[in-house]
Amino acid sequence: MKAKEKILIAGGDLRQLYCALRLSEKYDTAIAGFDEEFLISEDKFCKVSFDKNQVYDYAVLPVPPLGEEGMLNTPCCSEKINLKLIRDMLKPSGAVFAGKADENLCSELNGLTIYDYMNREELSLLNAIPTAEGAVQLAMEEMPVTLNNLKILIVGCGRIGTALINILKGFGADITVAVRNSQGTAKARIMGIKSCCTKEIEYNFDLVFNTVPSMIFNYELLKQFSQKTLFIDLASKPGGIDFEAASELGIKAIWALGLPGKTAPVTSGEIIADTVNGIIEERGESDA
Repeated sequence: MKAKEKILIAGGDLRQLYCALRLSEKYDTAIAGFDEEFLISEDKFCKVSFDKNQVYDYAVLPVPPLGEEGMLNTPCCSEKINLKLIRDMLKPSGAVFAGKADENLCSELNGLTIYDYMNREELSLLNAIPTAEGAVQLAMEEMPVTLNNLKILIVGCGRIGTALINILKGFGADITVAVRNSQGTAKARIMGIKSCCTKEIEYNFDLVFNTVPSMIFNYELLKQFSQKTLFIDLASKPGGIDFEAASELGIKAIWALGLPGKTAPVTSGEIIADTVNGIIEERGESDA
């Protein structure tokens, strides 16, 4: 009987622990970079110290993989972990999975195969749901009114924008989506909501969700809005809102990055695990 492949989950937040639990159903799974107080009371995986005698087929790093001073991103650990320790515990043929892998990570792990699971379409599609749900939860916590009949603008009709529309329609919100082209207009029509061009955004909204990583809400546009309007930016860097301008104008704007890990760590961790498992299976098929 073939031995289980060994996989190390190193660093990250609670998502990574639930990712480890999911992967432990199929792999010999271990974790590192977590203080005891954060550990889940499960025996499906073990906590390991960094020992060169322990060799793994794969390592799963967090989103983002690097923290301060180029060390492993370990918000749930009191010690700093150098990536060299991870490298030393991997087989030469091993693979590394990380979220938002950058040039610094590739340089540190030069020679190893690196996969950015955040670039996978299946993860992006599934992750849109916890992102949208977290954004709506945030809006409900921040606003003193109900979402029913609230005038809401959603900028972008991609994965997250679509998920937001589906959720907010259930609340009976008055939704308008800002789109760039006729395809977006057609999609909004099919979904039964109003649309406008991103270059012709009106200002009479109570709540604005931005999902487009491009500067749209500059000073000139923001000053047209009421100070009572709440802005929630869900776009990755560089974002779509001039936060300095918003502050100057007395408008509340929140850059809500990493919502899945904050509001739904179990679901988010399982999505990462399933994506990693899918990549591993594809590797096996290509080697067959």
